[in-house]
Amino acid sequence: MDTIDVQRDGDVIVATIDHPDSPVNAVDGRLHHEFGELFRLLKQESSARAVVLTGAGRAFSAGGDVSWFPELRSTERVHALRREAKQMIWDLLDVEVPIVCGLNGSAAGLAASITLLCDVVVMADDARIVDPHVLVGLVAGDGGAAIWPLLVGPLAAKRHLMLGEPLDAPTAERYGIAAEVCPAGEVGERARAWADRLAAGPPLAVQGTKLAVNQQLKRALLDSFDLSTALEIPCFFSDDHAEAVDAFVEKRRPEFHGR
Repeated sequence: MDTIDVQRDGDVIVATIDHPDSPVNAVDGRLHHEFGELFRLLKQESSARAVVLTGAGRAFSAGGDVSWFPELRSTERVHALRREAKQMIWDLLDVEVPIVCGLNGSAAGLAASITLLCDVVVMADDARIVDPHVLVGLVAGDGGAAIWPLLVGPLAAKRHLMLGEPLDAPTAERYGIAAEVCPAGEVGERARAWADRLAAGPPLAVQGTKLAVNQQLKRALLDSFDLSTALEIPCFFSDDHAEAVDAFVEKRRPEFHGR
């Protein structure tokens, strides 16, 4: 893979998001595809006992690359994106070995959903988790509409999703989302420590427990994933989405008209 470095160290696999064309690991077509490839490979993993998923640089992943969005304004491209995203999220939940997310920096959009669907989150004290889909004129897809309500409750989830309101590290720790908060420079070490603890446990029991809990997450996705992505697709062709992208590029406040 070009955008994710995968290394095996004893019983632990360390996967590092490191997009060569983006210092903040923004998601474009290549990274989106390789996220799917990563989880497909990890789903078939038979020897590792834990995974650390982290990012290189100052962000875990800053969400969708705005320069990529204009490429998605065709029915064929959006349909392929929906299929790829759905398979990616289901494969992530089917990975049997536990995944520790080392949130070295902020995670936005798809990266926020991936973070929240991992098993343990170690978070830099200055990192934030945010789903800004609505801010760019899109329905919150990528699993966000399913996982946020389970973790923070429906009212808080709607506030975070409809307003693009970030979840900071202290709040994430208070909610129980972040297992540990530490300085950014210590995230790799602390995430590895959690992975080593998980790897030292009885694999059948650890992995079976994870799969049993993830079954509840799958039920939530069955309720909302297809609906949220179906509602999101028309948004890619809306004037409001085009306006959000233009306003971002032009560094101005967007004006939305519901069309």
